[in-house]
Amino acid sequence: MSRRRSDSRAATPAKAGFRQTMTWLHTWVGLTFIWLLFFVFVTGTAGYFDTEIDRWMQPELPPAQIGVDASDSVPVLLNHARLVAPGAEQWFLSLPVDRNQPYASLFWRGADPEQGAQQTSGNALIDLRDGAVLQARDTGGGQLLYQMHWRLHYLSRNYSDWIITLATMFMFVAIIAGVIIHKRIFRDFFTFRPGKGQRSWLDAHNLLSVAALPFHLMITYSGLLFMGFSFMPLVYSAYYGTDNGARGEFFAEVFDPPGLTAAAGEAAPLVSLALVVAEAEQHWGENRVRSLDIRHPGDANARIFVHENAEQTVANSEGLLVFDGSNGSLIHALPSATSTTKRIRDVSLGLHEGLFAAPVLRWLYFFSGVLGTGMVATGMVMWTVKRREQAVRTRVPPSAGLLLVEKLNVGTIAGLFVGIAAYFWANRLLPVDFVSRADWEAHALFLTWAAMLLHAAVRPTRQAWVEQFALGGLAFAALPVLNWLTTDRHLGQSVPAQDWVLAGFDLTVLALGLTLLVIAGYLASRLGYVNRHLPHDAAASTLGVSR
Repeated sequence: MSRRRSDSRAATPAKAGFRQTMTWLHTWVGLTFIWLLFFVFVTGTAGYFDTEIDRWMQPELPPAQIGVDASDSVPVLLNHARLVAPGAEQWFLSLPVDRNQPYASLFWRGADPEQGAQQTSGNALIDLRDGAVLQARDTGGGQLLYQMHWRLHYLSRNYSDWIITLATMFMFVAIIAGVIIHKRIFRDFFTFRPGKGQRSWLDAHNLLSVAALPFHLMITYSGLLFMGFSFMPLVYSAYYGTDNGARGEFFAEVFDPPGLTAAAGEAAPLVSLALVVAEAEQHWGENRVRSLDIRHPGDANARIFVHENAEQTVANSEGLLVFDGSNGSLIHALPSATSTTKRIRDVSLGLHEGLFAAPVLRWLYFFSGVLGTGMVATGMVMWTVKRREQAVRTRVPPSAGLLLVEKLNVGTIAGLFVGIAAYFWANRLLPVDFVSRADWEAHALFLTWAAMLLHAAVRPTRQAWVEQFALGGLAFAALPVLNWLTTDRHLGQSVPAQDWVLAGFDLTVLALGLTLLVIAGYLASRLGYVNRHLPHDAAASTLGVSR
């Protein structure tokens, strides 16, 4: 009997039952990219409020100018384009239509210095009240945080795409395996037993996993679709070949607008954009024009690509109208989705990005991301708690691998929050005219994070948890104070003005800071309790950390 039991415990995944195999798969597939997945969840969750973070990190900007009619904003942008970018190959006029595009902006390239252009290419935010350029500090903003969750910042796309794809695939497999191994998944959702060591961490992991399970499935599967062109190149190689230009040819055919043509080299006045906007609104309805992409303005072969504002649709796929820029005739009218396959892809990516979400739904996205972050974090800690308890029971010294994972957990979970706080502090403390300012904001994040990993390596692990959560809490809670000292867009101004974007950021980071301080206080009190009442090994096991 005892021999059978011993053999069963030692069974390999190949010899174990199906659910035991799934447990093994869930554990090791999940752990393979666990620290990267935590980074992805944290930065991706912050990305759901990227525009609001952008605004806080550029306090010089006025409140959003959403709601200005296209008939009023287009002439202002066109006049500025003619002034700063004469002879350009392209003018791209973006209208302030929603939270994702709160200001009017102009992008241009190929401008002619001989005709008076000071820059051959550039972009600018335009104040629609007077046509002036809105001046704001250079910053990575919330958009950089959002991009970090799939571009990994310092890596080239050739590497980051594959790394994120593999991490997402492993995450998806881990979720499916996790559902299979929990026979009582919904019963476990209502079960939490505090103070039980590994059992408590498992309960917390189950609770956080099940609470937002549909979100977790959606975000990972749609993430795989997002990266499909990277990890399934044979899809287009079968039709376009495998030479160096095949990928570019595929993307050009699928994503480039129709009607593109070379400049004729023959001057011709640009058609009235008011007529173009009016015809576009006849197709889509009033205030549905998002942008006008003007190619070869002033040339006989000028083209005007008018993009629809599709922010209210889940697919976020916009219609497109193509006009002849010299006579105003409509050349092409493309619907928002040209095929069922593209519609499915657009809906999946729209659900992933959540650009369509109204404020309440956006907060639901955010809190689902927070639950996902907690799911990953509890999985990280649970692995160490289980092995620490095994080491206590068997009186075997903890392995070097376990000690390393415990240190990495501290520096990754608590340390990343300190690094992100440093990103915001750098935005306020770096001089406004500092060279490569946006780059150094990001450097501040990663240098601080590296310092936290080093701190975790040299400090006793239990104390490191407390110290890093406390530091992160203080850094976030003090951000509204720092904002008050360095700008005039603080809570004393934003709340009376009902500027809820700026006020909301200050209040959110204050709440986050207080939450981290509460966690640090709980861990400190728990540490004091176990040190007073339990022997060292039991104390370490209870906290799930080493000394």
